[in-house]
Amino acid sequence: MAGYLVTDERKVTTHRLLEMKERGEKISMLTAYDYTTASILDRAGVDAILIGDSASNVMVGNATTLPMTVDQMIYHARSVVNGVKRALVVCDMPFGSYQVGREKGMTNAIRMMKESGCDALKLEGGVEILDTVKSIIDAGIPVIAHLGLTPQSINKFGTYAVRAKDEEEAAKLMSDAIALDKAGCSGITLEKVPAKLANEVTRAVKCPTIGIGAGGGCDGQVLVYADMLGMTQGFSPRFLRRYADLNKIITDAVGQYVADVKSGDFPNEQESY
Repeated sequence: MAGYLVTDERKVTTHRLLEMKERGEKISMLTAYDYTTASILDRAGVDAILIGDSASNVMVGNATTLPMTVDQMIYHARSVVNGVKRALVVCDMPFGSYQVGREKGMTNAIRMMKESGCDALKLEGGVEILDTVKSIIDAGIPVIAHLGLTPQSINKFGTYAVRAKDEEEAAKLMSDAIALDKAGCSGITLEKVPAKLANEVTRAVKCPTIGIGAGGGCDGQVLVYADMLGMTQGFSPRFLRRYADLNKIITDAVGQYVADVKSGDFPNEQESY
């Protein structure tokens, strides 16, 4: 693994994530959906890579995550796995692949692990899917849970607003988190929930929590790579920090390429055989 930008080049596992939580080391996670991007993120030292069903938005241009299929997620996950040596690779189970029942969820989970080669799966939901989560874990498949704003339920919520602001929903989220932790989940993603609640959940559970719009008290953070690199436009939630403006860089580079081709400057003598 020569050339990695981290000193510890060992493969990140779910056990290592737990060790990181126990010693107070924050966990870094980003999404990726293809080989080239994944290999860059991995070499840069990110601890975990999520093949999110956000590929529906970022890669396809859909309005929601709902259209993604098991076949599509396996395709993206296999591409990412091929580019990763160090990071833990987590793949979302898409909408409809596990909500229909324990047996169907088990079948899809096993297929996704076998055909993608990823390290863990992520499922949205609390006690409603607990039996399925337990069965998947019992089959030897690590599960990362996802609570708070769950994009696969967007038609139920009707909004992408912060979740669990009222006492009843906050209590359910805490109860769900504790139940999922006891079931053996390897982590819990908390999306768009109040920072105070996320802190309380993080302290209450043994497994690490990964926040997105859940404050700095979580054990780790995750962002969509295209958002944090400034490739996307028109999406600026409070939790998003842009680390680059690749939209401008790529646009300028392509514009220069087009100009060079039009003018006959590219290719020049040195670039020809």
